[in-house]
Amino acid sequence: MTAPPFTTRPELSGTFGMVASTHHLATAAGMSVLERGGNAFDAAAAAAFTLHVVEPHLNGPGGEAPMILATAADPTPRVLAGQGPVPAAATIGHFDALGLDLIPGTGLLPATVPGAVGAWLTLLRDHGTLPLRDVLEYALGYAERGHPLAHGVVGTIGVVADYFRESWPSSAAQWLPGGRPPGPGELFRLPALAATYRRLLGTAEAAGVGREAQLDAALSSWYSGFVAEAVEAFCRTAVPDETGREHRGLLTAADLDAWRPGYEPTVSLPWHGLTVHKAGPWTQGPALLQQLGMLEALGELPPPGSAARVHRVTEVAKLAFADREAWYGDHPEVPIEALLDPGYLHERAQLVGEQASAELRPGAPGGRAARLPEHLKSPRSLARTGELSDAMTAVERGGPATRAGEAETASDGTTRGDTCHIDVVDRWGNLISATPSGGWLQSSPTIPELGFCLGTRAQMFWLEPGLPASLVPGRRPRITLSPSMACRDGAPVLAFGTPGGDQQDQWQLLLLLGRFVDGLGLQAAIDAPAWHSNAVPSSFAPRLRDPLGLAIESRFSPNTIAELRKLGHETIMSEPWSLGRLSAVSRDPDTGVLHAAANPRGMQGYAAGR
Repeated sequence: MTAPPFTTRPELSGTFGMVASTHHLATAAGMSVLERGGNAFDAAAAAAFTLHVVEPHLNGPGGEAPMILATAADPTPRVLAGQGPVPAAATIGHFDALGLDLIPGTGLLPATVPGAVGAWLTLLRDHGTLPLRDVLEYALGYAERGHPLAHGVVGTIGVVADYFRESWPSSAAQWLPGGRPPGPGELFRLPALAATYRRLLGTAEAAGVGREAQLDAALSSWYSGFVAEAVEAFCRTAVPDETGREHRGLLTAADLDAWRPGYEPTVSLPWHGLTVHKAGPWTQGPALLQQLGMLEALGELPPPGSAARVHRVTEVAKLAFADREAWYGDHPEVPIEALLDPGYLHERAQLVGEQASAELRPGAPGGRAARLPEHLKSPRSLARTGELSDAMTAVERGGPATRAGEAETASDGTTRGDTCHIDVVDRWGNLISATPSGGWLQSSPTIPELGFCLGTRAQMFWLEPGLPASLVPGRRPRITLSPSMACRDGAPVLAFGTPGGDQQDQWQLLLLLGRFVDGLGLQAAIDAPAWHSNAVPSSFAPRLRDPLGLAIESRFSPNTIAELRKLGHETIMSEPWSLGRLSAVSRDPDTGVLHAAANPRGMQGYAAGR
């Protein structure tokens, strides 16, 4: 009998329930909820609220949380859109009057309506089974009694400590206890955030004994009560941001009161006997589907580990993300059906040549003429080779991310951002994939009464009229957050995703190829050597791209690297275990057997289950 291939961790299997996330404490909280009789949605929410406390440099209550879910009663995947819109006052004219041609990535100007908490409360109300207290107690405990700080949190605070002291005193008061950055593993408390959660819980329980009524009261308290009031009051104060000037925020209590999370259909594509589901083109999610369709059009893939495979996958990614830049946005006229049409994807795939392309080449779906943002046509958008390498890894480690020695978080709080991810499946057949992000401690000043900061997702809009992703009041930014689900014969079988900004749908593609083309198990597919193209324009200020840059883990053979360079790729060697933070859970609908796997990179994410 042949032994299974070596993996960094076992691929978990069982029949009771599985949780995978980017922090072991969040995974443990979710698993505890399953053990207490909660379902996958209760468990995911418990993990998410815990992530607000233990990964505050990667997500927070002021951020967002798009998710895809399928219930045992209704296996059709649906999107719960936990991304808030920009304020009513956020117009292109307002930013023009400030002398800005890009929305800054720090401070109060790029804040959108906080969507994360609303999404989790809505999920619990509509699909959960436990009272809010039973779900929230894990996060409350870690905020009140303390939790050991992860290295990435410590490193991030250290980078921005001087800026906090000089520019954002409310952040200094929360994140620099005794005036100093905390150390790795130090027990750290967040009393102001704990008080916010206590007040939220008190408001909920004052509504009576009914679970749904309590969750409705919590939603109202957040969006029409004390949180909305504190957000508006704080936004009236001008604070410094990455422009070097002070600006007031635009969010008001009325903006929060006018919004609640909603459900939407997914967009999907049949592939290899599966149907892969993503959120709509207000996210970058359809880019994964476009990549799958183009690769299918090109026929059998070259062998894993070969330069030919890396080249083909990379060139397809460039084409899909060029379409993202020209066509995606929270806009009613995005031609999503034409973008996913097999004939269009076959035509696009024929552009993959024998040499690496440095061009940004959007297509013409349905014969429409493509238009790219002017910024991406200018030299201002071009990064130095290596400047974007190892994207998203330093946030987790708290150190330099690139061979050029540049940190992912700059001393003024500017960051490419990073994210969290949660996947859960339970014994009844409920599945969820969620990608919480935003509200990063380093990017916007802490609201002292609430203990958290606002998000900065509006930086993903363009201040150029007439584009699908142009700034329009009340619209959502075109986000990088990209949860995923796959079905077989109409039954959900896989929930998966990763943090990583613009890289998310490149790394998720590698998981699908490893699992369903190469026949690897979930853990082996996550463990496999990874790469991504830096030609994909960054969605984060200052919106750079490296046209031929290819970040690739050094576990690839020297021959493969040499061949890629001959093909024109400017390879940037990443550390051997550095790219991606994938996690996944799966369910066999015929047997009920469950599986889970999580990424070893960063030594922080974990899966649990039985």
